[in-house]
Amino acid sequence: MGNFEVLFEDEDNIFSGTPESKYWDIATQANEEIVQDEFNKIVHKFATMEQLLKKHYDEDELDRIIEQYGFENSAEIEQLKKGLYIEFTGNIVMRLDS
Repeated sequence: MGNFEVLFEDEDNIFSGTPESKYWDIATQANEEIVQDEFNKIVHKFATMEQLLKKHYDEDELDRIIEQYGFENSAEIEQLKKGLYIEFTGNIVMRLDS
């Protein structure tokens, strides 16, 4: 994933909204099959990462670690979320021409 922070330093810029709102604008207008396929890729990646972490932590401990880390690093997590929304939006847009 690239670093897209500079594109959204001002959330009211030329993109007219947040990365999250742009994702949902495009996802709700795009071909449902493409959006479902891209969402399945996200879930697959999430499930894989969770399975890898469960080899080191039990589920309750993992949930606590994630919650604590998210709280302690909220600014960085918010920036990462913005980048991910941009990446996911780009994945959908790139497939619209196919």
